[in-house]
Amino acid sequence: MPCKKKRLLIVDDEPSIRESLSLVLTEIGYSVRAAEDGFSALTEIRMEIPDIILSDLNMPGMSGFEFLSVVRRRFPAIPLIAMSGAFSGDEVPSGVAADAFYQKGSGVRALMKIMESLTPPKRLPMNSPALYPQFGAAIPVLKEMLVLSRSTDGRAQ
Repeated sequence: MPCKKKRLLIVDDEPSIRESLSLVLTEIGYSVRAAEDGFSALTEIRMEIPDIILSDLNMPGMSGFEFLSVVRRRFPAIPLIAMSGAFSGDEVPSGVAADAFYQKGSGVRALMKIMESLTPPKRLPMNSPALYPQFGAAIPVLKEMLVLSRSTDGRAQ
């Protein structure tokens, strides 16, 4: 279960898929919105940018292929999951602008595993030595030098 309610946008032209995924993922702890095609999904994104997008590929109007491509260009930081019953396997089909692929009918556990793999790692504080391994033990010394170089009013000398 996600720690913070992740905002998920499900895009699929089949109402039964949208509704069943919405129910299950809401029960698990996600904040879920749904759209029936790429055009309505773009409207949903304008209202609130989701943390993850799960989109069918074969839809009338703006297909998932087109929709994912538009989202990738305009919102490159949003993790994108393509889904389809027409493709099989775990790999993203060629030409699809997505970070992962979910084969319809693979089960909720498979989808959860994919979604968890796309969750960004915890961010380290900017002063964490792990961000600057080349400085190693020198970081505390550099911090002290910075503190010593400041005057009593906080400005650098």
